[in-house]
Amino acid sequence: MDSEYGVLHDVLLCSPDNFRWLPTSSITEQTLADGHVFDPGLARRQHEEMVRCYEEQGVRCHFLAADPALPYQVFSRDSSAATPSGAVSLQPQQPWRRGEQVMAANFYRDAGLPLRAEITAGSIEGGDVMIVEPGCLLIGCCESRTTEAGARQLAGWFEEEGWEVRIEPFPARYVHIDVLTAVLAEKVAALCTEVVSAGLVAWFKGKGFEVIEVPEEEAFTLGVNAIALGAERVLSATGAASLNGALRATGLTVFEVDLSMFTLGGGGPHCLAQALRRERSAR
Repeated sequence: MDSEYGVLHDVLLCSPDNFRWLPTSSITEQTLADGHVFDPGLARRQHEEMVRCYEEQGVRCHFLAADPALPYQVFSRDSSAATPSGAVSLQPQQPWRRGEQVMAANFYRDAGLPLRAEITAGSIEGGDVMIVEPGCLLIGCCESRTTEAGARQLAGWFEEEGWEVRIEPFPARYVHIDVLTAVLAEKVAALCTEVVSAGLVAWFKGKGFEVIEVPEEEAFTLGVNAIALGAERVLSATGAASLNGALRATGLTVFEVDLSMFTLGGGGPHCLAQALRRERSAR
């Protein structure tokens, strides 16, 4: 894949059988403090509905081997990153997520898919890695999840191939850049403009992107965290009301899935999936 918006053909997921809420971020800390109750049966049904949505849209779903020691492995975005020349095994930062990259690397090897490289410096998680468009990569860096060392190592591999790479700092309470930013179609991006830097907004606009503004308070309910299916289609959570309405107003087709057990646990549709294969850009 060479973008976040090419037609999606294959996606990597993980069963939610081992998932439970842990205080992994400011989002889940608030969920637990508010007294919400995790329902594993509901989480399973919601995940199955998401899988059905992918399959009905012609996307083949592949699954990581679920390890009971890794309760947040369901957020399969974070353990690897897809690139035009193969996957990169990443390095999650938190103790209860270390080991996820091993399961991801095993998947790529067992499936006979190219594993381009493995992060060895610092930490970096897939929610901070975004192929904006062909030849252009955005890496979020809040230091609590993705560190500068990890970001620089990944950036260097792309820069060797002539890519433009922007490493974007943001406040750690927002966890990953994909809580604040999403590329959902060619030249269409959603941003929490009240939080991200004015420089990042100008960077997107300078590339000709239409920027959909999502209110800051909706970042914590994963109101930006949608995933493009390509061909003007987007998979989003039902709770992302502002985003979903704005996307439809631009002419995109939005498929909404109730993922409340996951958004309360700190992740949305983008977090729950790692794109494996998209159609390449004609450019």
